[in-house]
Amino acid sequence: MALTEEAQAHLACRLAHIERVRDRVVMDGDTHPTDLALIPPEMRARMQADPGYFHMRPITGPELLAELDMSCVDMALSWQNPACTPYGDDPRENFRVLLAANRYCTELAREHPTRIVNAGWTDPRALGLDGAIELARILVEEFGCSIVKMNPGQNAYPIDSAEVLATVDAIVALGAVPAFHFGGDTPYTPPDGLETVAARHPDHPVIGVHMGGGGSLFPAGDATYLGARALGLRQRNVFYVLSAIRDTHVESNLIAYALAEPSALGNIAMGSDAPYGRVSWNYGGIRQMFASLGDPRHPDPRLRGRPGLFDEAAVRGVMGRNLADLLIAADRRVLARGGAA
Repeated sequence: MALTEEAQAHLACRLAHIERVRDRVVMDGDTHPTDLALIPPEMRARMQADPGYFHMRPITGPELLAELDMSCVDMALSWQNPACTPYGDDPRENFRVLLAANRYCTELAREHPTRIVNAGWTDPRALGLDGAIELARILVEEFGCSIVKMNPGQNAYPIDSAEVLATVDAIVALGAVPAFHFGGDTPYTPPDGLETVAARHPDHPVIGVHMGGGGSLFPAGDATYLGARALGLRQRNVFYVLSAIRDTHVESNLIAYALAEPSALGNIAMGSDAPYGRVSWNYGGIRQMFASLGDPRHPDPRLRGRPGLFDEAAVRGVMGRNLADLLIAADRRVLARGGAA
């Protein structure tokens, strides 16, 4: 493995900054900025025809930065928006369009290294296995990504398929962290599938974005929510980003993790899923939720007599330090394997 000089410099700069701010940083662990010039013309026409919200609405890099500022959020983990990166039947063309979407996030992060953390995105179905592994290599060695994501749900392939596991092996070999859309919105990402992935490299972190949420129907999604929680508490290399997840499950997950053992909450981070969720809404809500969890009037009897369960350290962890620590370890690992101490 050999990092380019530009990737080494980018990683080293990011690592130094996150090490400086880890104890106080507030981070959004799931955002999707988009270069509007990359959106197909027919999608742009639909945007112009409907000025109101629709589900594929993109958010540009400058808009994301403004949203972070309005919400008192310091940094954001950013990967491409799959709804704005449509695939065709040609794996080579799919590779090209996905590479361009990844490059936009990387350029944004290099322009704003103290605000944006570029994370990569690959796809073993749309690109083929060789293409997915080659893109992962480019993302780590040339773009300086220490996290690489796949979305089995939207792109319709099992999270524990042979192609996914081979791609995971390649990402881990590069020192980076594999991440997944992990929700109850499709049958492709069940908890036992994520468990298979996590057990393959038990000493290496794997990120489950949405912690079983991701747009599932309320009653039908509960089994995945509960399965995700149980998995995370027994498979301790699973790190969850709580984005696109029901507020009631955000709270119940926080309580369950805090009650399990003091270190369990270290595997939880917050995210907005912007533009599918608002940074302001999510971070305003989680701040108030933490305030309520320390209120003696809270209806959950498990919290009574436990005023210090969500102390300042626990709150700072979920709000940013947990993800910062994961990134610090990942950046150090990628730099070490790429030849830069």
